[in-house]
Amino acid sequence: MTLTVASWNVNSVKARLPNVLDWLREAKPDVVCLQEIKTVDEGFPRMEIEDLGYNVETHGQKSYNGVAILSRYPIEECTSRLPGDDEDEQARYIEAVISAESGPVRVASIYLPNGNPAPGPKYDYKLAWMERLYAHAKGLLELEEPLIMAGDYNCIPRDSDCWDMAVWADDALALPATRAAFKKLRWLGLTEAFEQLDGRGHQYTFYDYQGGAWQKGNGIRIDHLLCSPQASDALEKIDIHRKTRGEPKASDHIPIVGTFAL
Repeated sequence: MTLTVASWNVNSVKARLPNVLDWLREAKPDVVCLQEIKTVDEGFPRMEIEDLGYNVETHGQKSYNGVAILSRYPIEECTSRLPGDDEDEQARYIEAVISAESGPVRVASIYLPNGNPAPGPKYDYKLAWMERLYAHAKGLLELEEPLIMAGDYNCIPRDSDCWDMAVWADDALALPATRAAFKKLRWLGLTEAFEQLDGRGHQYTFYDYQGGAWQKGNGIRIDHLLCSPQASDALEKIDIHRKTRGEPKASDHIPIVGTFAL
């Protein structure tokens, strides 16, 4: 059987709820990792999403950040917060085991810090957060199980993942230290799903609201599925659901969906 695992930064689940519900009905993903839900746990539209057949786990925060996992299968061992800094109050990480018919799959929904302006405290926080993610992922890989770390990584891995590097060269998403931290994470043994099955340049997952970016095709690719060897071996397909970006009141991000034969 196959398992579809999606990642989508919805940029406020309340503001985009009709879009989210329409996409869930049409795409019917098995597991969805949401980012930037921008609501406390109590404010998440749980009923509307559960009515579509999903179990829901959230790690919310008022007005900012927030992540969630939706699953057609039971959700177990759910943990929120990224280890390594007990004083970090930003809701950017949630992890769970999905009890799929084919066996358990561990998924994480990640909203990595933006880091701008760089240099500065926000960029320092970004790099420190990436180092914490590295340490945690290293431990998870030792479990030798299917693992999919899905999310908005706020990292442009290659020049060809951007419409114009001259515009983005000094941005925190493309700085050498950001790319180096992302590569370090992958060198643990994590495979980037899009690069594994597609790898073409200029296949974007984010179009800014400013300057007519969507209409002009001025995008960047910053949403990624990082897979353990067990998940990577099962990866059959990766899709970027561009249609959602053209809808009224769309999120500035586009869902990415991996299909795994587990």
